[in-house]
Amino acid sequence: MTAQYANQEVLVSTEWVSQHLNDGNVRIVEVDYDPAANYDLSHIPGSVLFDWRRDINDPISRDLLSQDQLTTLLRRSGISPGTTIVLYGDFNNWFAAFAFWALQYYHIGQLRILNGGRKKWLEEDRPVSKEVPAYAPTTIQAGAPDETIRAYYNDVRGLLGDVKAGSTRLVDVRGPKEFSGEVTAPPEYPNEQSQRGGHIPGAKNIPWAKAVNDDGTFKSAEELQALYGGAGISPEKAVVTYCRIGERSSHTWFVLKYLLGYPNVRNYDGSWTEWGNQIRSPIEKP
Repeated sequence: MTAQYANQEVLVSTEWVSQHLNDGNVRIVEVDYDPAANYDLSHIPGSVLFDWRRDINDPISRDLLSQDQLTTLLRRSGISPGTTIVLYGDFNNWFAAFAFWALQYYHIGQLRILNGGRKKWLEEDRPVSKEVPAYAPTTIQAGAPDETIRAYYNDVRGLLGDVKAGSTRLVDVRGPKEFSGEVTAPPEYPNEQSQRGGHIPGAKNIPWAKAVNDDGTFKSAEELQALYGGAGISPEKAVVTYCRIGERSSHTWFVLKYLLGYPNVRNYDGSWTEWGNQIRSPIEKP
C-alpha cells in the first residue's frame, strides 16, 4: 500500500484548482519573486498577487512583514478567516512555500499549496488571464507570531552543541557548490552573496530540488522518507532548515513538517546571507 503524506490536505492538484476557480470560499494566490516576468504576463484566473519582495518582506529592515502588514495584505486580497488560501508560484513553489511559512507564522489557517505550481499549470495548458481581480476588503486579523517554526541566528549558534551531539539536525538545502563554499550564491542571484562561503558546522547538505519531480510536484511519501531518513533527518530530532535567504529552506521546511509530519522543524530565514556575513560566525569549508 502506498504511504500517504502526513497531511494530505495541504496539497491540491491542478484539477482541484480548476474545479474551484469560481468558489467564493477559495482564494488563489500567486507568489512571485519577479511579477513582471510571471503574474503580469498571465496567471490563474481570479488569482491575486503576493509580490515576495514587496508584500511578504518588510520594506525597510531585513525581516518578514509585520502582523499589521499581513493583516492589510489579507484584507485587500479579500481573504476572510474561513477562506481556503491556495498558494502557487514560480521556481517550483519556492516563494509560495515561503508565503505558506510566513502565513503560518502569523497563525493564518486553511493554507494549501498547488502541487506543481505555476510550471505545471502552464504545462497542462490550463486557462490563464491578465485581468487583475478586485475583491471586497475583509476584516481578517493576523495572529501573533508563532516562534516555534522560526529560528534566528542566536538560536542556531546556541544549537551547535546539540548538532554535534546529534540531537538536532541542520539541513542546508543549497546546491553542493554553495555548501562547499565554491560559490557564495548562484550566478542568477549576484546580489545575495555573503562575505564567506561554506556551511554551518555540522549541517547536512540535502538540496531542496531532490524533493520534487521533473514537473515540479513533490515526490511520494516513500521517496521523501528515504531521502531525509537516509541522511539521518528523522522525526525524533529537532530540525532547522536554511539556504541563502530562506525561500528554498521554507520549501524543505514544508516537506518535513507537513508532508512527512516531523513535529519540530524550524526555518532559519536569515540563512547564509546572515551567517556568512556575521562577524566570528563559525564556518565549515571542505
